[in-house]
Amino acid sequence: MKLYLCQHAEAQWEEVDPSRPLTERGYADVRRVGAHAAGRARVRVRRIIHSGKLRARQTAEVWAQYLSPVEVLQAEGLDPQAEPGVWADRLARETEDTMVVGHLPHLARLASRLLCGDEGQGLVTFYHGGIVCLEKKEEGTWSLQWALTPTVV
Repeated sequence: MKLYLCQHAEAQWEEVDPSRPLTERGYADVRRVGAHAAGRARVRVRRIIHSGKLRARQTAEVWAQYLSPVEVLQAEGLDPQAEPGVWADRLARETEDTMVVGHLPHLARLASRLLCGDEGQGLVTFYHGGIVCLEKKEEGTWSLQWALTPTVV
């Protein structure tokens, strides 16, 4: 099973717009990464799961344009300060390739928990609009496969 962890793309500052929609640069970044990942990296998923925040939903919707047909779902437990153990347990039972669009520090804590069992290790650096691919082996262990940021595509 492959797990694609995506930090939402660049969003407006809260002082500019409290709902924090994506900026034009944010849209451009995730479109560029999405096109590259769907084409060259052959990312395929049946569903994209995102937090309830507007910037995560908008990022997930852009990803869906490149990975279609795909189901886009909002889920609990993906907010910035959410406990990563909830999703680590859920993903342990998952068998289909899945994309999760969320926020820091949650994504970084989740990745570290999956990779080494310690969410405080900070093993993976995330970037707005970027994607990190983890793979779950048959025995249930996870490994880092690759990462892609807007600056490299």
